[in-house]
Amino acid sequence: MSTRAFFDDAAKAAVSAAIKRVESQTSAEVVVAVRRQAGVSYRDADLVLGAIAALATLAILLFVDKEFATTWIPVDVAVAFAAGMLLSRYTMFLRRLLTPGSRRREETRRAACAAFNELGIGRTSGRNGILVLVALFEHEVAVVSDVGIDPAVIARAVAALQGSVARAVPDFDAFVAALDSLGPALAPTMPRRDDDVNELPDEVA
Repeated sequence: MSTRAFFDDAAKAAVSAAIKRVESQTSAEVVVAVRRQAGVSYRDADLVLGAIAALATLAILLFVDKEFATTWIPVDVAVAFAAGMLLSRYTMFLRRLLTPGSRRREETRRAACAAFNELGIGRTSGRNGILVLVALFEHEVAVVSDVGIDPAVIARAVAALQGSVARAVPDFDAFVAALDSLGPALAPTMPRRDDDVNELPDEVA
């Protein structure tokens, strides 16, 4: 499924339904946020492809057995550099390929921590909020949980969430299934109470 499908109304409804199923089993509060891109800028990747294109063009001009007007060489190299930058900027696959996985994970984690605060997930009465942030350009998922959640309890579900998106084509169905798995993971230690109040929205943020 294309990453764009995460923004479809049907996909949002499926995620919301999964959240409701999880919260019917546990007192934990789950919020899912989807971002087209977690990082503010990946211009360095554009510069890398621009430099590669410029060097390749220069090598061709210098070593191919054909005469080129030397006055145009700087122009040709500059055009190749600009073309490489534009290709990276508008071709998400190439831009992602040129961005180290550690950088994409770091940017996703940073965006998740910021969203955790912005969405007020840390203000639940039981300190039991969980944010699942999906970064579509990065093909990454970051999970930030409040102090009332034991990370070890949800570790397997978190790995499944990350694995569903960290692939060539993110698997939305696998993502929903992994989201659903939070319920059984949390229920034994954090069962839903009779007086439980839904403190956070179930809709995709």
